[in-house]
Amino acid sequence: MIARVSLELALRKEFDYSIPAELAGQIEVGSRVQVPFGSRNLLGVVTALAEESGYARLKPILKVIGAQSLVTPKVLTLARWIGDYYCCAPETALKSVLPEAVRKEDAGWRERLLVRALPANGEFPKLPQRQQAVWQVVEERREILLAELVTLAATTAATVRKLEDRGLVTITSEISERDPYAHEVILASQPLVLNSAQATALEKIKQAMAGGNARSDTTVAGKASTFLLHGVTGSGKTEIYLQAIALALEQGKGAIVLVPEISLTPQTVERFKARFSSGPWQTLVAVLHSHLSAGERHDEWHKIRQGRARIVIGARSAIFAPVEPLGLIIVDEEHEHTYKQEESPRYHARDVAVMRGQMENAVVVLGSATPSLESYFNCKINKFTLLELPERVGNQKMPHVRVVDMRQSVRDGKGPPLFSPQLKEAITQRLERKEQTILFLNRRGYASSLQCPKCGHVCGCPHCSISLTYHRTDPKLCCHICGHVEKVPLVCPNEACKNPAIRFAGTGTQKVEEILGKLFPQATVRRMDADTMKRKDDYRRVLGDFRVGKIDILLGTQMIAKGLHFPNVTLVGIIYADMALHQPDFRAGERTFQLLTQVSGRAGRGDVEGEVFVQAFTPFHPSIQFARRHDFLGFYEQELEFRQQLKYPPFSRVALLTLKGCHEEKVKLSADHVRSVIEAKILGATTPTSGLSPERSGTRILDLTISGPAPAPLLRAENFYRHQIMLRTRSMSALSRELAKMTQSLTLPEDVSLVVDIDPVSLS
Repeated sequence: MIARVSLELALRKEFDYSIPAELAGQIEVGSRVQVPFGSRNLLGVVTALAEESGYARLKPILKVIGAQSLVTPKVLTLARWIGDYYCCAPETALKSVLPEAVRKEDAGWRERLLVRALPANGEFPKLPQRQQAVWQVVEERREILLAELVTLAATTAATVRKLEDRGLVTITSEISERDPYAHEVILASQPLVLNSAQATALEKIKQAMAGGNARSDTTVAGKASTFLLHGVTGSGKTEIYLQAIALALEQGKGAIVLVPEISLTPQTVERFKARFSSGPWQTLVAVLHSHLSAGERHDEWHKIRQGRARIVIGARSAIFAPVEPLGLIIVDEEHEHTYKQEESPRYHARDVAVMRGQMENAVVVLGSATPSLESYFNCKINKFTLLELPERVGNQKMPHVRVVDMRQSVRDGKGPPLFSPQLKEAITQRLERKEQTILFLNRRGYASSLQCPKCGHVCGCPHCSISLTYHRTDPKLCCHICGHVEKVPLVCPNEACKNPAIRFAGTGTQKVEEILGKLFPQATVRRMDADTMKRKDDYRRVLGDFRVGKIDILLGTQMIAKGLHFPNVTLVGIIYADMALHQPDFRAGERTFQLLTQVSGRAGRGDVEGEVFVQAFTPFHPSIQFARRHDFLGFYEQELEFRQQLKYPPFSRVALLTLKGCHEEKVKLSADHVRSVIEAKILGATTPTSGLSPERSGTRILDLTISGPAPAPLLRAENFYRHQIMLRTRSMSALSRELAKMTQSLTLPEDVSLVVDIDPVSLS
């Protein structure tokens, strides 16, 4: 037998190896193997088996890693599609479907030694004093970890071994699973009664799942279903997820639930474990995200592969979880940009979820209060099925949103205050009523820049085209792009100025926290941002304290903007609502509308009606006004008209080509060269540009629109200058294939690189 192996080197090629007799029966598609490659031994994945090869004198596979194949054939097919569509090496795509903690050769379960007392046979022997002390502990416990016994009895492992030699105890090695939620106390929950809109939505999902179950028994797969569950904040989308998963389990299938933020994971895991920790569909719930330790990730992944955990909750990479058979995929907050991977392979987990659902006959549910324009448009053209939840559960009212024009709050010579009088008064009222407040500012640090009022000098990053952010707790200037850190200057760094009155400009969450402490000294304030959430348990601890009322005001960045459910939150304050509104990105308005709607939705989820204060300097911008009225359809229709005029998604798909290097002029010339190659090879230009002879490929993409090259909005990042070319077409699969061919044959200077991003979510 011959095995075709994909190595971890991005060579865009698979290699044939012979299967030695001693490994026969151990190797299947998806097996992880070690093979000789040149002078090295490398790891790889078996992608196919064959009776013979076109090559002679094949080298044999050296060994199999693990007792079970790691990549299922269906996930292997998905990885191939990712490589093709997202224009990356198939080896890179294959590596992305396996966590590093699983790929490692030495990855394994943690084993611990357990000491157990044995039944006494005959007369009990007389023991030395040290052994007697150890025996008393073992006799009392009957079963105890060796490490714990050594500590309790103040002894050594050698002494315990002597008891084993006497036949009094047995010492065995047992697997100890590393469960990140092992110490959580979970109270079982029961299904809730659904309102009519929820019941209608669930029934349509159930019908699709029943159809998929029937199709799985046939040789020809029918069409898989994708639903967009558009429900206002607090409309009970999670309960629909839970009841749909119960049906999947009833059918003998599993489910994957994607969440966009790690901060949402503890609350989501708690709700799902509470529902499925007992009862007829009891199962383990596995968690996959980047804040787990390597050991925890290994154990959680293998629980899924072994079929013991049939529900998986996690961030974007959880879409590759080896759930088999798979019945349901849920993508919560499907509009979130965090589902997009920012390094190769640059996949979008929502789109991969839809593709995996089609490949595996699984139903896909995309949920959001503010769907992406692409997903909502797909419903309008009948590619997805739209399910609407227009009202909150329990007749709760949507929060009342008040837009505060901060231009009117400008103080003579001092600029606008951080808190408007209206927001300040509202916080005071909540503190008096023992209600809770969430404050949102999507900028961490103390001040956004350090600026000299005399000469205008701004302290900038030496590696990026961005100002340094001042952090006050540990005084420093920090770049949020490359991580560069430097000391805070005492005088203006401009040699011709040296002004000691250099001052801070802009506001970050650190400064807001400080001002809150002065304005409301009686309040307990906690901050959640990337600077405070360092350890993996920080999210759970802070949100747990907030849930039980230990925190009065929760201040944070985007990580508190969505998905969190706290009934005692009656006030939300958005400090700079239009901060991201004027960025050079066609999605800036959509992103602002989504963020304001999501943050506002944290208020009024209990018995008391919520109130939201939106502080803005452009209060009449459509994104702000539509969000104030909770009018998604109005925003969608206006934004769609703008997108159609400029041929932006959803009327086309975008590929963003970024060239970067240390010398700007060389990058610019390279970008011009790439455009000319695209015009010649892909667009099918008949007139050569930039002195190049046109070369034709077999495919001409007639609707291709080329914009640029132009400097990236952030021209310099991490010492690299960046120029971009934007391509727009309705035929992205065809364009991806052509771009893959082009990049493999393209010649660029050694110090200039090209990155191809298919369906980017940001143009920065």
